[in-house]
Amino acid sequence: MPPSDLEAPGGVGVAVPAAGMGRRMGGVRKAFLELDGEPLLARSLRPFLEHPRVVSVAVALPTEEAASPPDWLQGLDPRIRLVKGGATRLHSVRAALSALDPLVGVVLVHDAARPFVTRAVIDRCLKVADGGEGAVAAWPSTDTLKEVDGAGRVLSTPDREAIWRAQTPQAFPRSELLEAYRTAVERGLPAT
Repeated sequence: MPPSDLEAPGGVGVAVPAAGMGRRMGGVRKAFLELDGEPLLARSLRPFLEHPRVVSVAVALPTEEAASPPDWLQGLDPRIRLVKGGATRLHSVRAALSALDPLVGVVLVHDAARPFVTRAVIDRCLKVADGGEGAVAAWPSTDTLKEVDGAGRVLSTPDREAIWRAQTPQAFPRSELLEAYRTAVERGLPAT
């Protein structure tokens, strides 16, 4: 797809946090689990590597994998830069952002364990970011949700029409995303 006049100069970069310790999965690192014989991380990268606008990809890895990356990852694509991730997702994304080609104008942030993103979703996110705003892939909630207190007592039932389930990718003009992450780190704000 040829770039339009609205698209940010310098191409698109993709920051992939893959340094998670898998605490919610009992220490299993989701990004390295295999699906049909292939690591989730490889499957998650593929739609971006196939996208004609993507010029740079940075993957933030756990310390061990960053020091000695798996062979399949080292030779996957020359646009990929591997970096050591941080203690939190915020720090890993920031490390990946710093490793992207400096000429990238728009950044997509995509979770390493989300292998089913489509080209259409990527393009919709890019269209918003090309216009100077941020975008996040999200789907309306179909579940009934409950807000509870510390003891597990139901406080309210939010209107599901107003609830969306955020996923990735998230797309932003690079300069705005860098500033947001700088501010979050300086102020100690949690960010996902």
